[in-house]
Amino acid sequence: MKRIATIGGILALSFTALGTLGAGRAAAQDPILTPIIVETAVDTAVPIVVKALKKKPSGLAKFEGYVIHANAAQVTVRSKDNEMAIQSFPLEPDASAKMQLIVEKGGFQYGDKIKIFYDPSTMKATKFKGKPSSPAV
Repeated sequence: MKRIATIGGILALSFTALGTLGAGRAAAQDPILTPIIVETAVDTAVPIVVKALKKKPSGLAKFEGYVIHANAAQVTVRSKDNEMAIQSFPLEPDASAKMQLIVEKGGFQYGDKIKIFYDPSTMKATKFKGKPSSPAV
């Protein structure tokens, strides 16, 4: 009986040794050299533009506030955001001509809302938007 157990043990070890030494490497250890491409039937559509962005006038800054004083040569404005910030803007010739027409009709009064578009390097107002109120009599 000892002899059969010994022969069986030797055969089991030999089969195990042959199985481990004779087997190839595991596939998970090899790097994948070719990418896996899965073909799908997906159509690509052109993106839908919901809202186009508007360009701001190039190089102009905007100052929003309330008129302190306005004449054909310059506008003095108190900031809408900071009441302590007061800014005076000399007017360029085109804006000055437009302001002269407004002054002839009564002009801007103290506290009227105004938006001034100006060149930050020269601090000259190139255009402005606002509705002048009727002058007090």
